[in-house]
Amino acid sequence: SVAPRLVVDDAALLFKFLKQAFEGTGEFRTDRPSVVVIGDSPVMVSSVGPRAAMPSFLYLYVDDVDATYRRALEAGALSLEEPAVTPYGDRRGMVQDPCGNVWQVATYNGE
Repeated sequence: SVAPRLVVDDAALLFKFLKQAFEGTGEFRTDRPSVVVIGDSPVMVSSVGPRAAMPSFLYLYVDDVDATYRRALEAGALSLEEPAVTPYGDRRGMVQDPCGNVWQVATYNGE
């Protein structure tokens, strides 16, 4: 399995955002990387230290892209692309979280 690790300047801020915007679960840790579970995927979140902050680009499937997109904006995301149907059928929107990571949020069309 693959678990993304997001290294940011403010891990507490990103952790809070992921819980609010994407209905993540987990507990914030200061002694090691925190793990937030989004859907069935663990995402590790840690602050800078031995590693510099580095933005990531992630594709997240959700049941309702429009509701998730709105929650992300309410949680502090910047809109990069409003939800729309893509040429391959997914309904997808795109946001940038408060720490600079880009999230394409989509509802799978089943094809």
